[in-house]
Amino acid sequence: MGMQCHASTRPTALALANTLPDMLNRRNPPDVRGNSVNGASKIVAYYGLRTPPYKLDALEPYMSKRTLEFHWGEHHRGYVEALNKHLGKNDILYGYTLEELIKVTYNNGNPLREFSDAAQVWNHDFFWESMQPGGGDSPKLGLLAQIEKDFGSFTNFKEKFTEAAMTLCGSGWVWLVVKRNEKRLVLVKTANAISPIVWDDIPLICLDMWEHAYYLDYKNDRAEYVDTFLNHLVSWDKATLRIIKAHSFVNLGEPKIPGEFLAPEEAKTVGEPKTPVA
Repeated sequence: MGMQCHASTRPTALALANTLPDMLNRRNPPDVRGNSVNGASKIVAYYGLRTPPYKLDALEPYMSKRTLEFHWGEHHRGYVEALNKHLGKNDILYGYTLEELIKVTYNNGNPLREFSDAAQVWNHDFFWESMQPGGGDSPKLGLLAQIEKDFGSFTNFKEKFTEAAMTLCGSGWVWLVVKRNEKRLVLVKTANAISPIVWDDIPLICLDMWEHAYYLDYKNDRAEYVDTFLNHLVSWDKATLRIIKAHSFVNLGEPKIPGEFLAPEEAKTVGEPKTPVA
């Protein structure tokens, strides 16, 4: 028998955002401990801790294994556990992707209690993927041309990125994003756990400017941390793949992709993107 597809009856993110606060107050929390409920065992799974796409010592000497063990192994893990604890008290948000959960719980700028932990989990996953062993240097081909188009030069981009990081008040993040409406690359600073996906931006890279991200390796020398990220850690390879996907939703004009964003031999391996950038 062939697979039968049915239209989803799950409410849209916008509809849920408008009704969620009242729903959270009305609903009784489910049993999420695996106990028997009306004679049936109830098992609920939420979000797991994703590992970085490299070994924890792979970024040394620029980011130490000790920092990864502390930052990913304790802080990132803590956000996952706290999020699941919140969700375990009520099942109204169960089944949403992490990105959907962030947009819904942002609640039009009046965040619900689940928002901070959900955004921190997503932001950290994105941050680990914004770095790679042997990173830094400069982007290639079309991505470099796009940066030069929108920032004047790659040198100017690095200066603006550094300025954004150094002028960020308190804890937060620095992002290179595709602005859908403006159809260009822009640097965005966000405070605390805010992610630019709540404004429908498409992030390409991000830098974590919370103190726990750099203190073990750089103490209070934030400038050295930012410089090291740009020159030795940032993954322009990942950013290139992200902007290729972004171009499916935003027409950035010249340069066109994928051919001009990748070398010819690399372009052959990139399929037609079908889903938005995560």
